[in-house]
Order: sequence, then C-alpha cells, then structure tokens
Amino acid sequence: MARHLARASQLIGEDPELAHRHALAAARRAGRIAIVRETLAITAYETGDFALALRELRTYRRISGKNDQLPLMVDSERGVGRPDRALEEGRSVPRSELSNDVQVALAIAMSGARLDLGQTDAALAELEIPQLDRRRAFSYSPTLFDAYATVLEDLDRSAEAAEWRDLAERARDALGQNDEDVMVVDDEDVVVVDEDDVVVADDEASEGRGGGE
Repeated sequence: MARHLARASQLIGEDPELAHRHALAAARRAGRIAIVRETLAITAYETGDFALALRELRTYRRISGKNDQLPLMVDSERGVGRPDRALEEGRSVPRSELSNDVQVALAIAMSGARLDLGQTDAALAELEIPQLDRRRAFSYSPTLFDAYATVLEDLDRSAEAAEWRDLAERARDALGQNDEDVMVVDDEDVVVVDEDDVVVADDEASEGRGGGE
C-alpha cells in the first residue's frame, strides 16, 4: 500500500492516469486509511473524475475529521456542474477554522464558482481576503494575486490587473530564490515570509530607502 501511495505522489504531476491506478490499488488494500482516500480523491480530481473525487473527499473528511481538502470539494462540485452547491459547501465551515493556505485555496475556488454563475463582481469580492496583501508574499500569494488579476481582467480593469500580475511575478521570483527567509523585492515593499514568521514592511523604513534596496 505504501509503495502505491509513494508512486501516486511521484507520478501525479506527469502521469495522472497512472497515479490514479496506483491510488486505486492502495485503496483496495487499505481503504479505511485517511491518506489513502485523500490520495485517491486527488488523483481522481486530476483525471477529471469529479464525482469520484467528491465521494472520496467526503470519505476522507469523515475518517480524518479534517477540512483541509474543502477547496478541492468546492472545485469538484464545480466540476460536476453544481456551482450553487459549491458555494454552499464552501460556506459550511467557518474560515477561522482553516489554515491560511486553505483559506486562500477556498477563496479561489469560491471565486471560480461565482464566475461559473456569471457573478463577476462577487467573484472579485471572494478574493478580497486578508491574505490578499500586496505588501507581503507567502507561498500562496502568487496564485492568489494571479486569480485576482484574472477577475479584474474579466471586469475590464486591465491596468489594475497588470499591477497584480506584476506583483505575482515578483513574489514568485522571490519565493523561488529563498522559500524560508524574509526578503524585500526590488522596488516594491513586498516582503517574503514563511508561514510562522509574518513580517510587515515598515512604511517609514520604506520611505527612508527611497523605493527599495
């Protein structure tokens, strides 16, 4: 079972179908283990079997008692053509009970559901969460910035969208250079931080630098 899970993890990015077969094999051997059902759900999602992904995600949540895969549940509801149900699912758990990265993934999935319904203004509002902070960059920030830019483009706010695309690229570059340490991105007061050490750029210090170091 462990070998099948390991292979599924290794193959998910390059061969989702083969990864899914390994996950199925693991599930046949140890279907009552949470990580097995979670892996099967993820591989099902990656192969486009959203109905199976939903079923396995619900089983995973029942076994583990965790809500960390709630964003994937929301996206899977979208995948089976139920954006209204997706929104209901996303509202079923208080955001305060979720980690920051899960909150961000959930906001992006909820925004997608709003777009499915043609609710573009509401889609933008779903993304306007505390983590949408142009002054700080976490591992999830580039994806969140890009999602925000996409909705701005849909609203014909192209200048603002370009700014957020640029911020996403700056954050991505910085995170690629160093995933752990605090780093100031050139000419922008964006600070890269790890999840446990949040740092806010000081306005007065920024002014003293004259635009960054």
